Amino acid sequence: MRRTPAVLLAAALTVSLAACGSDAKSGDAKPAAEGSKAADAAVFPRSVKHAMGTAEIKAQPKKVVVLDSGELDDVILLGITPVGAVAPHLKTEGGFPAYLTGKVTGTKDVGPSAEPNLELIASLKPDLILSSKVRHEKVYDKLNAIAPTVMAETTGFPWKQNLALYAEALGKEAEAKQKLSDYEAKAKKLGEAITAKNNGTAPTASVVRFVAGPTRLYAKSSFSGTVLKDVGLNRPAPQDVDKNILDISTEQISQADADLVFVTVATDPSKTKQAETQANPVWQGLNAVKNNKVFNVPDETWMSGIGVLAAEQMLGDIAKAAGVDAPK
Repeated sequence: MRRTPAVLLAAALTVSLAACGSDAKSGDAKPAAEGSKAADAAVFPRSVKHAMGTAEIKAQPKKVVVLDSGELDDVILLGITPVGAVAPHLKTEGGFPAYLTGKVTGTKDVGPSAEPNLELIASLKPDLILSSKVRHEKVYDKLNAIAPTVMAETTGFPWKQNLALYAEALGKEAEAKQKLSDYEAKAKKLGEAITAKNNGTAPTASVVRFVAGPTRLYAKSSFSGTVLKDVGLNRPAPQDVDKNILDISTEQISQADADLVFVTVATDPSKTKQAETQANPVWQGLNAVKNNKVFNVPDETWMSGIGVLAAEQMLGDIAKAAGVDAPK
């Protein structure tokens, strides 16, 4: 019985030392990132519901194939170099996006987007394939026969929800949530700086894309539209609608006017109406043109990126156009 106090004291010290061991300053403490990684990996196997059904994923994926640019941005964001990927289907210089240079070393191009190379994909022995129903519904069964395949419904506007879906399949939900939160904080900070510079009123921003066909304006329900909204910029009336794109003629280019006009080109400029449109008196009469507020920006980030990394590149472009420092 005389040993009981000693035993209790030893137990108390054990609890105390264990608590100290959890302190970030303790040399024995496991780094937060490492602990999070272990926690993520512990939740497999798991079932992931997606646009085409339910994927049964036995273990945390290590060899991933992505079949669109949004998925490529997402997995790179989450620290994964895919074994296979499809380059943007509209890109003037070809290949993987320049803003991801150095982050896709060793990644095989399994495109084209319209008809992914199934034989090559199979040879890579992936344990997860990511895409969207709008892109690859027709080959879902073939892809799913190669490896568990998770598909979002579509691309573009729901890019944040898509990131959450893919993060669930990868066992990286917490990391994705934090990365998205960090981006949104940067966007808000940028918007506040721009509004302050403009005497408390956010400027209007327009997005024009020259493609092989009618010129396009990008409205609120688009990837670029959501980023502009995150920053807090206003949209000119024609683009302030819950749509993705608006096809316009050269004569309707006045609908593009705004305080800031961002221009992208999807393909070889000679195949578009860029030269014809920008030579038109209507374009020349735009306030943004007369005030030197038209900015050429990369199509691969503003249109094809569709992820946090591309959105952060856009923040830099917006900051430069607005004459403020880019958020850090």
